[in-house]
Amino acid sequence: MNEQQTPRRRTAGLTTTEFVAISASVFIGLALLWWAVTAAQLVKPLFLPPPGAVLTRLYELAASGQLAADMGISIYRILAGFLISTAVALPIGVLIGRYQTFEAAIEPLVDFIRYMPVVAFLPLTIVWTGVSDGQKLLIVFIGTFFQQVLLIMDNVKSVPRDFINLGRTLEMPEHRILTRIVLPSALPAIWDSLRISLGWAWTWLVVAELVAATSGLGYRITTAQRFFATDTIFGYLLVLGLLGLATDQLMKFLGRRFFAYGEVR
Repeated sequence: MNEQQTPRRRTAGLTTTEFVAISASVFIGLALLWWAVTAAQLVKPLFLPPPGAVLTRLYELAASGQLAADMGISIYRILAGFLISTAVALPIGVLIGRYQTFEAAIEPLVDFIRYMPVVAFLPLTIVWTGVSDGQKLLIVFIGTFFQQVLLIMDNVKSVPRDFINLGRTLEMPEHRILTRIVLPSALPAIWDSLRISLGWAWTWLVVAELVAATSGLGYRITTAQRFFATDTIFGYLLVLGLLGLATDQLMKFLGRRFFAYGEVR
């Protein structure tokens, strides 16, 4: 088959402007659908409040300072819990991904615990730490740590064997193979795994605040539910979604800056 007869594959890429435009159009379309459904009164406001009512309620909460206070405490809890989990999971994940002795000693235990439902730990964490911030951080830790360890382990194991063999050919000591070859190769994927686990951390934080809290975004949703204030519930859900989207995009942006060689998206 000659060159003219061979079909060529074309890779279609989007510019940043095109990507943002498509993403924004999806959100705008959903907002218009929400407005149309409520304007046509297809659903009672108790179950689906109109966008205008939700935005008005958010404005009132922002003007009173309540929204900023709830966001502040939840952001503090998510950052503290996530950073503690990451600081512990990162070295453990690297060790069990690189050395079989550590893998044999730790991975089965991590696998065993990660299948225990995190919500089952809620009453225990309240008994252990009360309803303080420590309980929220502990739930975030339990919900993310074990998953992080296994993701980081897989990222380390995915480093091409040829890279490691090259280091051994150059007679590099084991610790230099780890620090100069394995970690730089695995870090882009590790960063992406941390980005994914940050989404789980947000989920478990809100679960903890829904059950046992006196402040935070999850607590405010629980309070609103008692009074059937669905406009407040929808408003806080939108805030949570925006915060999650913002942190995810920030992680992607930093990943592209820190690890341009790893094609982090």
